[in-house]
Amino acid sequence: MTYETLLTIIDNGVFTITINRPDKLNALNKKTIEEIGEAIKLAESTTEIKAIIITGAGPKSFVAGADIAEFVGLSVEQGKALAKSGQDVFKQIENCSKPVIAAVNGFALGGGCELSMACHLRIASDNAKFGQPEVNLGLIAGYGGTQRLIQYIGKTKATELHMTADMISADQALNLGLVNYVVPQDQLLSKCTELIEKIKSKSPKAITGVINSVNAYFADGVDGFTAEVVEFGKCFATDDFKEGTTAFLEKRKANFTGK
Repeated sequence: MTYETLLTIIDNGVFTITINRPDKLNALNKKTIEEIGEAIKLAESTTEIKAIIITGAGPKSFVAGADIAEFVGLSVEQGKALAKSGQDVFKQIENCSKPVIAAVNGFALGGGCELSMACHLRIASDNAKFGQPEVNLGLIAGYGGTQRLIQYIGKTKATELHMTADMISADQALNLGLVNYVVPQDQLLSKCTELIEKIKSKSPKAITGVINSVNAYFADGVDGFTAEVVEFGKCFATDDFKEGTTAFLEKRKANFTGK
């Protein structure tokens, strides 16, 4: 599938989605958000794809925010609809059954920070900057940023960043628990690949169970412990469980098939 605002490639089971609006520092417009949703849907339904990387084109920016030109003149109801559409796609990423890693290669501001937080893991280049500067425009974050930033770094610091619009460095993001690793920019994708290869060696069924159980902790009206019991039980019906336990007892490496 071809896209207007994305570049995509499948290599060794990894689906890399590159947001390709470098002249706008990869700012998210309606079309980009729509196409990200389409790409994630494609990844879910394509057996060949085992994991997903989301990154931005060029050396400066992952996603520097939303395309503010599209906000001008919106009514209250139109603004709510815009936020809802972004939240829906980002929840789609968060709930993807396959691991999604954000390769943050520069500015991750506003919608860019929100997009990175919707991914399961985040690896940042050493020039990356994170922030939620919406109050500078008389706005607040609308694509889940007020909720997910609290989950990652706690209420006190998250509230400060939302209120002050301050940016934080990649190292600060690492210290706060917002990102998993910080690497030189020329090692960013290789670090993502290294992590994905480790995850790919595990049971795909179990990885999906991890994603579902962890997400249940934050889901409204869902008891995370109950969700864990359900996902744990599901594992016993899989070929991967049989292979994993057999390999352990036979003292050999497991060969998981995702069945």
